[in-house]
Amino acid sequence: MATRIVVLGGGFGGMYTARALKRRLGRKAEIELINAENYFVFQPLLPEVGAGSIMPAHAVSPLRFLLKGVQVRKAVVDNVDFERKVVTVFQGIMRRPIEVPYDQLVIALGQGTDFSRMPGLEEHALKMKTLEDARRLREHVIEQLEHAQVTALPDTKRGALTFTVVGGGFSGVETVGEMKELLDRSLPFYSNIDPSEVRVLLVEFAPRILNEMPKELAEYATAHLERHGIEMKLGTGVRSATHRQLVTSDGEVIDTRTIVATIGNAPLPVILRMGLPLEKGRVAVDRSLRVKGMSDVWALGDCALIPLKDYATDRNDFAPPTAQFAVREAKRVASNITAVLKGRQPAPFAYSSRGALASLGAKRGVADIFGRNITGFPAWFIWRSYYLALLPGIGTRIRVMINWSLDLVGARSLVQLRTFRKPPMRYVYYRAGDRIYNEGDRSDGFFSVVSGAVQMVRTDPDTGKLTTRVIGPGGHFGERLILGATRRKTSVHAIEDTKVLVMNREEFLMLAESFEAFRDYFRPYMEKHGVSLPNDPRKPEA
Repeated sequence: MATRIVVLGGGFGGMYTARALKRRLGRKAEIELINAENYFVFQPLLPEVGAGSIMPAHAVSPLRFLLKGVQVRKAVVDNVDFERKVVTVFQGIMRRPIEVPYDQLVIALGQGTDFSRMPGLEEHALKMKTLEDARRLREHVIEQLEHAQVTALPDTKRGALTFTVVGGGFSGVETVGEMKELLDRSLPFYSNIDPSEVRVLLVEFAPRILNEMPKELAEYATAHLERHGIEMKLGTGVRSATHRQLVTSDGEVIDTRTIVATIGNAPLPVILRMGLPLEKGRVAVDRSLRVKGMSDVWALGDCALIPLKDYATDRNDFAPPTAQFAVREAKRVASNITAVLKGRQPAPFAYSSRGALASLGAKRGVADIFGRNITGFPAWFIWRSYYLALLPGIGTRIRVMINWSLDLVGARSLVQLRTFRKPPMRYVYYRAGDRIYNEGDRSDGFFSVVSGAVQMVRTDPDTGKLTTRVIGPGGHFGERLILGATRRKTSVHAIEDTKVLVMNREEFLMLAESFEAFRDYFRPYMEKHGVSLPNDPRKPEA
């Protein structure tokens, strides 16, 4: 029976490992790759997708096209039983648990995010991890421009035209540069927005950006971004965030409706469930990329802490989480699994970086190639050429090249095919003093206070007298939504830093219909105003 090799993850590490294994072992092994999506995402191009210079579909390639001869299973990994040597996944429409056996297991699941130390960031920040994140960023930026074009409220316009990126690594720098280019090229089509009203910021906790590159290149990148109109806030962290503001570690309050967070890497919950040895939040492996203490489990890519020498301790002693290294790690894992199957010892992973590249927007970049520093347009051209060559599949390369060529001579598309819809039930953070809604605003949510306190103000329509009410944890407001009202009759603002749960009318009625305790609690209010529920057991028959 052929050896079964299962690869978890379809990113750079997983896809290239499966491809290398197939080339080395052919029919001698049964290779299966498990991934939540059926496509491979070319991560370095996500900022360009977010800025609209290439289409989302051109940053992905079907895994089945790239991995001929490899079984691809679209499923979500739940856990691994290392004693029984089975992977449990949820797959198909019914999401049934299925056990997938293996002889050798490769883990290349990447990393997740953890914003728990910065209240509100998880709920209100955009990310740049997936294709959907990049697509959502573009739609969001265009939505802010559309909103700023028509609003008559100065503070609303200021928040809509302030764009903040948190994190000064490769992803953050490339995202802020591309986003600024999208804004600059879009503003001529918005007559009510003056370019001076647009504010773009990059917030980085370290004293400089691009710590992975030489200091000279980081300084050039900083100078270019500043010339490009991007404010640099270095040595500055994030304290908290709301849907309208970002509070920095030095207490500055930035009115912004756009926060893009490229920080907070953390192990995925599935990695934690596996119970693997972790170091610095990543799977601990030896120099051959085999998980410590296991003979048949390997890990690579962002999820693994890969030593480049014996007794590694410093940051530079470990492989960085970049595509360049992941591709080489994949080849070493495939070579080592092949060696083990043939009774030989696996070899240590050894690779010296050929350099690093970063695009800064406005056709400028920085490059460190074999120790030589290159800046400006040549670096940007090298960046595009390198990633074009690295793209898997000739068809993908042609499509991306056509997109880039058209982008050089034409305007960016401002079409919004689909705007992001807020989850129907979500947490929202407010700072003390924040307006939640004003009298006359559209009724678009039912609110329950989780922590903090808000004040409700109502004006009597006959006497003009103001009445106020403070609502604390466990209290709720916005009940007019239940009645189908379209306008608010009160004004509400936070009097403390406050966390609320917001739900739409449809979700409220669904809970009231299906959850008896919830329905009984609100029944008096609903009956008072003549609101009844379908399938209510107390509802009188017609």
